[in-house]
Amino acid sequence: VDTLVIDKTGTLTEGKPSVEKVVGNAGYSSKDALQYLATVNAHSEHPLGKATVDEAKKQEVKLLEATDFHNESGKGVYANVEGSTIYVGTHRLLEAFAIAISEEVKAAVLEEQKHGKTVSYIAKDKEVIGFVVLSDALKATTKKAIQAIQNRGIEVHMLTGDNKNTAASIANEVGIVHFTAEVLPEEKHRYIEKLQKSGKIVAMAGDGINDAPALAQSNIGISMGTGTDVAIESSDVTLVKGDIYDIKRALVLGTKTMRNIKQNLFFALVYNALGVPIAAGVLYPFLGILLSPMVAAVAMSFSSVSVIANALRLRNTKLD
Repeated sequence: VDTLVIDKTGTLTEGKPSVEKVVGNAGYSSKDALQYLATVNAHSEHPLGKATVDEAKKQEVKLLEATDFHNESGKGVYANVEGSTIYVGTHRLLEAFAIAISEEVKAAVLEEQKHGKTVSYIAKDKEVIGFVVLSDALKATTKKAIQAIQNRGIEVHMLTGDNKNTAASIANEVGIVHFTAEVLPEEKHRYIEKLQKSGKIVAMAGDGINDAPALAQSNIGISMGTGTDVAIESSDVTLVKGDIYDIKRALVLGTKTMRNIKQNLFFALVYNALGVPIAAGVLYPFLGILLSPMVAAVAMSFSSVSVIANALRLRNTKLD
């Protein structure tokens, strides 16, 4: 592997977002915005959606009834609430439905994104009524892991459905040079395909349903054990604890295992290459040497013992 493509949410970050604040707009209070936000997100399976529902419960905000729920993958969700359509998601979702965002709201959102926060807009019919600011902490080992992987000569690329400003903030914090933001699920697959066509050997690390096609496309798929079942099924390697530093450990173990396999093949072949012809009598016409069956048995056993002893050295491998 010479290239690692990595998802952000749940891979670099904990994948446990929390609501920092909800900001109301156009005469709507923060509680009004939260009520609509959580009502729609109650039907979503996304971690961001769950975080907003938890916040509504925490603030004892009563949810309304939502019908005709729709999920626009990588953009957001919308549903009918009390006769109005409520939209929750990125600027792409609002643009798709021709909903304008005021310069004032854009400026406020940009300020939050510069600090690495994820922001979702809340709109009612054709009007933006607020936005929610969410944070998802980086895993404790993320920065150390990225540095260790790059030190092994592996190029790291981050893909995220989040906005460019948040992506830039996270990438800068952990030391990733190559990153692409606002990536839709189907675009991850094409991104990896493009890298492979340029001659790269690509590993992909992710944890969600959206990552499954990309994990399957990559040369080596790496899933977080804390992620979804479909991601785990689509991958070749599962990091049981979901610790990103284990990618570096897997790389070390993989390299040393392959080296050990080649050594074992040498041990197995060299004994047979020497022993079988001698046992067959190839030296008898010239030197009168025949290999006793007892000696042949010992040599064969020693071949197996050498291979096993060499393989057992892997138990002492230091992965850190």
